[in-house]
Amino acid sequence: MPYAWHDAAPEQSGAVCFRLEIWPHRSLSRRGFVWVISLTAAGLALPLLAVVGSKVLWGLLPFAALAVWGLWQGIARSYGAAHEVMLVGRDRLILTRSDPGRPDRIWQTNPYWVRTALRQNGPVEDYLVLTDGQREVELGAFLSPEERVALRDDLERRLAELR
Repeated sequence: MPYAWHDAAPEQSGAVCFRLEIWPHRSLSRRGFVWVISLTAAGLALPLLAVVGSKVLWGLLPFAALAVWGLWQGIARSYGAAHEVMLVGRDRLILTRSDPGRPDRIWQTNPYWVRTALRQNGPVEDYLVLTDGQREVELGAFLSPEERVALRDDLERRLAELR
């Protein structure tokens, strides 16, 4: 699952009871990233070996380098995707959403009043929202529908334990 629960240490139980971190899927690990870039560079360099020592090499080399650079930038940009962190204590719930290039969005409320819901008419299937009766915020919009359902069940169970 692309989310993780972290329980607070017993000596810190007065401040934060648990922490939830949510991140989008990354279909390519850092090790896979190295492999993709290496294989692409090698695959583009192999045909260039035939023109080593000629002026044609200098005509083709910038395009090969540009292709590797573009792939590198595209994959690297996907690693800086949005993530969400929720800190829950007995008297405060703080949800922070971080998007690249935007200031963090923070929502604070009392966890006693928080309710979860799955909306069918949202921008995505099984749109997970949290509400405290005054404001409604999304949670995990980048997760799959099955993961949002599992997250809602986990979150409801943990919030019920606090009440």
